[in-house]
Amino acid sequence: MDRRTVVPLDTRTVTCEFLGTLLLVFFGVGSAVLSGEYIGTLGIALAFGLVLLALCYTFGPVSGSHVNPAVTLGMLVARRIDLRRAVEYWVAQMLGGIAGAALLLLVAKQVPGLKVHGAFGTNGYGYRSAVGINIFGAFVAELILTFLLVFVWLAVTHRIAVVGFDGLPIGLALVVIHLVGIPLTGTGVNPARSFGPAVFAGGPALAQVWLFLVAPLVGGALAAVVHELTHPALNALRAARTAAIEAEEADGIVRAENDGPQAGQP
Repeated sequence: MDRRTVVPLDTRTVTCEFLGTLLLVFFGVGSAVLSGEYIGTLGIALAFGLVLLALCYTFGPVSGSHVNPAVTLGMLVARRIDLRRAVEYWVAQMLGGIAGAALLLLVAKQVPGLKVHGAFGTNGYGYRSAVGINIFGAFVAELILTFLLVFVWLAVTHRIAVVGFDGLPIGLALVVIHLVGIPLTGTGVNPARSFGPAVFAGGPALAQVWLFLVAPLVGGALAAVVHELTHPALNALRAARTAAIEAEEADGIVRAENDGPQAGQP
């Protein structure tokens, strides 16, 4: 069998995306479910932003810490990752979102009087929105909010990894996004974050979750297209640097292979 036809699964990156999404859902959604009445909208927004910031520093150098299918789609459209890796990330993120929601449900069940059916930190529109936003407004809001997150992500990162201070503007952007979005839809901007809790909330939450799967993906893809228009020189420079690094690595491998037999000769 030709080895080039079989690309092994990178378990490190997939594990990081699964665990990162699990933690984002548990702590972010958990702040709304378990502590919402004590910390309010600002507290919930800070919880989401600070958790993402911590995950960027923890998993960013390994997988990029996308923990969000919309971010991964933006990276795919921007040609920073290939389709296979994107699919691996999507599967890990969706499973992580469900696992995080399951753990949160386990904890919430231990709190007397806490109701989770139909709510459970899920997103919604119409009568499930704090301000009663309609379906069109919810779609537009989720699209724009996700656009900001993915656009910032693409603007501050060089390729896949999140390094240095890259995580700071990403985390701050998510805080602002939640401050605006919580009264409107509860702030989805992440299909994995929306789907996981909806699975356990059931009923209307599950019926409305389609919007919070589709709108963020559209917003993420649009952000990648616009970023290509606004940062063409930067994208070209990054591509040139990447090509130079890859060429240098390939040259090093060739030199090592050529020097190997000679080093073993008497």
